[in-house]
Amino acid sequence: MSHNVVYLDYQATTPVDQRVLDAMLPFLTQQYANPSSPHQPGRRAASALRAARRQVKTSLGAEHDTEIVFTSGATEANHLAILGTATASPRPDADHIITTPIEHQSVLATCDHLSRAGYSVTTVPVDHHGRVNPADVAVAITPHTVLVSVMYANNEIGTIQPIADIAAITRRHNVLLHTDAAQAIGALDIDVNRLGVDLLTISAHKIYGPKGIGALYIRRGTPLRPQYAGSQEHGFRAGTINLPGTIALAEALRILATEREHETPRIAQLRDSLADRLLAALPHAHINGSPEHRLPGNLSLTIPGIDAADLIDALPDLAISNGSACASGHAKPSHVLAAIGLPDSDARATIRLSLGRETRESDIEHAAHRIGSSVATTPPPG
Repeated sequence: MSHNVVYLDYQATTPVDQRVLDAMLPFLTQQYANPSSPHQPGRRAASALRAARRQVKTSLGAEHDTEIVFTSGATEANHLAILGTATASPRPDADHIITTPIEHQSVLATCDHLSRAGYSVTTVPVDHHGRVNPADVAVAITPHTVLVSVMYANNEIGTIQPIADIAAITRRHNVLLHTDAAQAIGALDIDVNRLGVDLLTISAHKIYGPKGIGALYIRRGTPLRPQYAGSQEHGFRAGTINLPGTIALAEALRILATEREHETPRIAQLRDSLADRLLAALPHAHINGSPEHRLPGNLSLTIPGIDAADLIDALPDLAISNGSACASGHAKPSHVLAAIGLPDSDARATIRLSLGRETRESDIEHAAHRIGSSVATTPPPG
C-alpha cells in the first residue's frame, strides 16, 4: 500500500502481519514437503500441520483437533457448512433452512442453490439496525428444519448478532446452527462451546493473514457430507493441504489472542473519534448499524445527496468502500442496506470505513478532513 494512501478498508482485507509472514515463509522455501508424504520431511510437515490445527482449535475453544477443517477461505467454508449439512441429514424430510437477508453472498447464493434444488429456505427479517430477533428464528423453525445460518457480525454495517441466544433455540429444537464469523473473529473472543454453535467459519485474510486459507469448525458428531471425495481433512475436504496457509492462520490467531484485549478498545475509540468528526462536519449524515452491538472498527455512514462511488473516486488518498456491490457489471444497491430499510438513494450515498491494527489518530484526522471537504465541493448526483 502506498504511504500516500490512508487505508480504511480492513473489513475487505487486512495486510499480512510481519510475524505471520515470518512464521509461514519457511514452509514455502525450506520445509515445503507434503504432509501426506511418508518420508522424514513429510513427517515434519505433518507435525507442523498438527500443531497449527491445535492452535486453531484452542483459539476457537474447540475440544478436538478433528473438529477443525482447513479450507481455501470463508466462501468455501460456508459452502461446505450449508451444502454439507443439508445433504447429510439422517432425516429424509429435513429440507428446510433458515437464514437472514444480510448474510454474505456466499451464504445467500448457496441457499439459493438449495432452493432451486427443492429445499425450502426461510429468510428471517432484521430490524433497522440489522439485528436478528431470536424469537423470529424460533417461530421460523419447523419439524423439517435442518440448519439455521446466521452470521456473527456483518461485513457492511458491523452489527453483531445474538448467536448464543439463537443457539439456545436451535438446541431445543435439535436443529444445527452455523455462523459465519469471518468478520467477528478479529474483534470478539470466540468460544464455540460458550456460543453453542455446531459450525463456524473463519478466514485468515480478515485477521492479518494471507488470502486463500480459512477454516470451518464442525462440532464432533455433526452430520456433514463432503462436497468432493478425498481423504484429506478427516475426509471432509479433498486436496493437498495449504500448509503455509495453515501455519499463517494459526499464527494470526495466536497474535489475536495476545493483542485483542488492548487493540479492540483502541480501535473502537478511533472509530468513535472518526464518527464524531464526520457527523460534526456533515450534520445531515447518519450511521448505520447497531449503536450497542457493532464491531469496533466499523463505520457505515450515509451522506444523503452524494454518490458514494463518485466520492470515492474524488478521494484517491483514501482507501474506503461504498454500500454497493457489483454484479454483472452493474452497480446494485447493497442487499444489506436494503434489508435495514434504506431506500436505493441512501444506499448509493453510503460509505464504509473500517479501521484496523495500523490505523492511527493522524489517519482519522486526515480522513475526516478529506471526506468533509470533498462532500462540500462534490456536486449532487445527476
